[in-house]
Amino acid sequence: MNNQEFLEKLRIELKISKNSAYTLRNYTNANKLLLEFTGKVPDEINEDDIKLFMSEKISDKASTSVILFLSAVRYAYLNILKKDPTFNIKRPKREKKIPAVLTKEEVRKMLESCETKKSKLMLSLLYATGMRVSEITNLKVNDLQFEEKIGYIKQAKGKKDRIFNIPNFLEEELKNYIVDNKKKDHDFVFSGLNGKLTERTIQKIVQGVIKKTDIKKQVHPHTLRHSFATHLLEKGVDIRKIQELLGHSDLSTTQIYTHISSEELKKIQSPLDSLMD
Repeated sequence: MNNQEFLEKLRIELKISKNSAYTLRNYTNANKLLLEFTGKVPDEINEDDIKLFMSEKISDKASTSVILFLSAVRYAYLNILKKDPTFNIKRPKREKKIPAVLTKEEVRKMLESCETKKSKLMLSLLYATGMRVSEITNLKVNDLQFEEKIGYIKQAKGKKDRIFNIPNFLEEELKNYIVDNKKKDHDFVFSGLNGKLTERTIQKIVQGVIKKTDIKKQVHPHTLRHSFATHLLEKGVDIRKIQELLGHSDLSTTQIYTHISSEELKKIQSPLDSLMD
């Protein structure tokens, strides 16, 4: 089996298993790079080849990148060649990084720095609902139920559906935007030049907005999701409800926000203060 046949079989397996476009792209690319690096056909790839690639090409990458690479190779070889050349390769531990979170004032500055109503509406909705970028780009007009003030996120990460609340503050603006946008015969709430809006476009919008503010943090569209969860936690919303709003399968994923919420920590009085009183 040559390399092209192998990669095509991999694409077919991933599609049959209903994997996301993100997984399809990353798994295919990881295996393609490995084959190009070794100059071998898939049947010849062994554990030493994989270790050499890892040491030469991804040794300086984050643990998540290494784990993703090994998962991609394992999936391909198990499903196509019925063997696992990664079996004896030790996986690195995942780094536990605390994500950057904006203060409410910083969120306000971001929204005020948006150049267009469309940009402001998109970023406002990302923060107001905790949606992932992929979820807002796939959001369709029919997913919104204004009568009940809710929206549906369909087949999100993990192939799960969930609901979100349409904020009162954005309801009329969102309705008006959809009415104007429907004249262009688009199914998606937010569309681009060629129909569906791309994730990259939203990333560029966030980068452009941040440059206009005095915010020094590393900010990405996902930062608004982190901020949404943290601010809800600081208001006293139960963490299991936040888990449902974010669409997390495991509560431990949501619990990272208990480590980055600062409001409760600010309320703790130093023992020195009580001593001096």
